Amino acid sequence: MLDGFNRKINYLRISVTDLCNFRCKYCMPEDGVCKINREDILTYEELYYITHLFVEGGVDKVRITGGEPLIRKGIIHFIEALGHIEKIKDLAMTTNGSYLKKYAKDLKKAGLDRVNISLDTLNPKTFKKLTKGDLKDVLEGIDVAFDEGLKIKINTVLLKGINDDEINNFLNLTMDRDIDVRFIEVMPIGPVADYAKEKFISGDEIIKTHNLRKIENDDISSPAKLYKLEGSRGRIGFIEPMSHNFCENCNRMRLTADGKLKPCLHSDSVVDIKTPLRKGEDIRRYIDEAMSIKPLRHHLLEGESIESAMNSIGG
Repeated sequence: MLDGFNRKINYLRISVTDLCNFRCKYCMPEDGVCKINREDILTYEELYYITHLFVEGGVDKVRITGGEPLIRKGIIHFIEALGHIEKIKDLAMTTNGSYLKKYAKDLKKAGLDRVNISLDTLNPKTFKKLTKGDLKDVLEGIDVAFDEGLKIKINTVLLKGINDDEINNFLNLTMDRDIDVRFIEVMPIGPVADYAKEKFISGDEIIKTHNLRKIENDDISSPAKLYKLEGSRGRIGFIEPMSHNFCENCNRMRLTADGKLKPCLHSDSVVDIKTPLRKGEDIRRYIDEAMSIKPLRHHLLEGESIESAMNSIGG
């Protein structure tokens, strides 16, 4: 499965819902966004069928996203169904972690390999202000997920004046447990683009001011530059879409909850596959169309940003 620039596409990110119980300020406006009508959301049967077509085309890495995916009823059964597709070698989920204490055991049993947990501060007051959620729920969820054997990556969006004084605390999370922490440059996306521009910190600033040892990343398609602290069990990654463009190795396609294929996170170009699917058409040609319009790179540095909010895309 190749795009128009001969990049191999083997990674599908599936947003199962646009709903989220958090209100992260760089993700969605404080008063939320317009919810998608229930009938416009792809059913699990439709999601499974679309995923199956991608897998037959060469996709072997699937990530479930949201919104917050654990909000959607029946998500464990969907994970279990995907877990039985032998050609999927890496089945993961991105979550805010607030429901992991409840679901981690079932997720592992269903076949989930790992979780990426969005966690931008370890300060309870800052966490409440930033997300409207409870940090305690997330930290307890991380502990349960780790104990159940799920591989864990913690995704921390760098935010000037909010969490730049907590870098060492995050780095230390990698010392005693095999947990990866990845620092991500905040990106100007959707209706909160101005907030992202105001709070931007480059990953290079963090790398320069901390004693980190660079290590090789064997996955060429991974956007993360990897480092370690001396004596640490886990790794530290930096994802820098603003400072260091990594689009040339992009291997992913996104499927939104309302049935649109999104070839690039930072482009508003989409291909509707829900409509032809529900009309009984063969949607393979629409998948091919999405491949053909995947751009070479984003244009964030030229000041272009998309209109869609992150919660509807899946990150």
